Amino acid sequence: MKVLLAGASGVLGQRAVRALRAAGHEVAGLGRGAGMEVRADLLDREGLLRAVDGLGFDVVVHAATALSGKTMARHQDMAGTNALRTEGTVNLLAAARETGARRFVVESMMFGYGYGDHGGAVLGEDDGFGPQGANLWLERHVGAMRTKEELAFTADGIEGVSLRFGLFYGAGVTDVHVVPMLRKRALPVVAAKGRALSWVDVADAANAVVAGVESGRPGQAYNIADDEPLGWDAHMRAVAAAFGAPAPMTVPLWVLKPAPLAHTIMRTDLRLSNAKAGRELGWAPTCASSAAGAGALAEGAGVAAA
Repeated sequence: MKVLLAGASGVLGQRAVRALRAAGHEVAGLGRGAGMEVRADLLDREGLLRAVDGLGFDVVVHAATALSGKTMARHQDMAGTNALRTEGTVNLLAAARETGARRFVVESMMFGYGYGDHGGAVLGEDDGFGPQGANLWLERHVGAMRTKEELAFTADGIEGVSLRFGLFYGAGVTDVHVVPMLRKRALPVVAAKGRALSWVDVADAANAVVAGVESGRPGQAYNIADDEPLGWDAHMRAVAAAFGAPAPMTVPLWVLKPAPLAHTIMRTDLRLSNAKAGRELGWAPTCASSAAGAGALAEGAGVAAA
């Protein structure tokens, strides 16, 4: 198929482009930077429509975010991504229609189920995605994820599919961004106290994009995550041990109050079931947990564990 992929220069997008091409699809990257086959800004509707004028695609993938180089510490850090998930989706759907695309696959994430403590429940795709946020800031984040899916699922004449990812780790993420901070002891952790989060290797996530393009059912969402959730502190300690870095310092939760989004994430217990993706997409993670994945990444890089 001919695929237009918005966000092709991002952490997920770069890998999804390679995975789609390896599967035999023709891919054009959409973004503002040099090297994109289609250069446009998703928030510039007229410019985007001019950029795709005369082009034809079977599928459009929306994996654009504004998180490159940013932490998820302040609520304001999500503002650009929220706009891409709302206004950007409206514009990209218009571009999809202009190019004759019949399928629209969107990147989403687990926090669309709501930040906070879910009490150890393992959530499936029918478990209330996009609830009203607990405050104005959280509603902006959750509401943007909810809107992105609703726009895809209700677009006339277009088959919408959503992929709800766990937190990314893996090559190009863990080794490039996380390990250097751990080596400098610049990445403290908060004791999870029974809380866990879902994770997914970014290469596995890219394979899920291929599966969504090829066989996702219209109007359906799929959780894309490892089999075993892991607390933030346990994940970081596993990475440190795998790469021979010092164990991260443990700090009390209140230390993160000046970084309210990070504070909220550290208070979240959110575990995803990937059973539906296994049944319907034939997708499965390479490793059962992010701890095992970190070990495999370090071994592949020839790093001796601590």
